[in-house]
Order: sequence, then structure tokens, then C-alpha cells
Amino acid sequence: MSQDIERQEQIETARSTTESSYSAPTTEAINALRSEHQDWVGEIKEAFGETTFVVPREYIFAICTHLKTAPGFEFNLLADICGVDRGQEEEPRFEVNYHLFSTTKFHRLRLKVLLNEDDVHVPSVSGVWRTANWHERETFDLFGVVFDGHPDLRRILLPDDWQGHALRKDFPLRGYEPYSLT
Repeated sequence: MSQDIERQEQIETARSTTESSYSAPTTEAINALRSEHQDWVGEIKEAFGETTFVVPREYIFAICTHLKTAPGFEFNLLADICGVDRGQEEEPRFEVNYHLFSTTKFHRLRLKVLLNEDDVHVPSVSGVWRTANWHERETFDLFGVVFDGHPDLRRILLPDDWQGHALRKDFPLRGYEPYSLT
């Protein structure tokens, strides 16, 4: 019983430490960014200790370049890029989420680009962070999002002759022939 109490205390201590160590950029920095570049940031959402900027697709490269080097931000690590299929009934149907981390400021930030089903193109940020190369290829492979300007946009997880994009909500659960398990 005492071990359970000690473990719970450790979890609570770690949680409070983590939440304070990995904060969002300061309000002053966010306000300065919005006043300098009004077109770059649409909606700002804050939930569960995380900040998300909704960014128009045409500005994603510019804002990523700025956030990587600008004082107060210095997001020098692209932790992940992931796609989201919100479903055929939703418009815009797709999201591309960029998870940024500053190894000097210990800030986290998510950028979100919304894409319509009929135009799934977004500029590549592989020129900003080299790791984007692999993340963009994965998002292309599984969701069909096309990253314009990517140096080598091709499938990374599925076979080259695979039909469709496996994480789209309209993809058949058992797959297409010849890969079907039936």
C-alpha cells in the first residue's frame, strides 16, 4: 500500500515538473508575432497546456523559418509532422500538424494547416528542418498529402505499387487486392 502512495507521489511530482519545463512561448512573443505578421497566424488554440496556431498553407514555410531562428521562439527541433483525416463529411477534411520544440527555451508549439479534399498540397518545410524529409514522406504515404518542393516525395512505409492511402478514413479495413487477407 505504501508503495502505491509513493509511486503516486512520484507521478504527481514528475507531472508538475514536466508541465512547468515544457511550456508554450510567452504571450509577449506570440503577440509580437501576430502584430508583425498578421497573415501568418489564424486562430490560436490553447488546451491542455499546449498552444496550437492554425496557419494558412501558403505561409507554412515562412512561419517555420521565422520560428526556427527568431529570438523568443528558437524552435530548432521539428519533433513530428502528422496527418489527420477528419472524415469525408468534414470540410476541410485534412489537417497537417507540425510539432515544434525549442531545445534552448524548452517551449512546445503545434502548427496546424487545414486542407480541402480537392487540394491536398502544402509547401515542404524540409528546407527548414532536415528531419521533415522523412515525416513528410510518411504523411504523403499514409494520407496522400502532397508536399510541394519536397526533394524526394515517394512512399516510405508501403510498397510502391500500393493502391490508395492506408490511414484515410475511406480506406477499406481489409485493404485492396492483391494485398487483401481474404
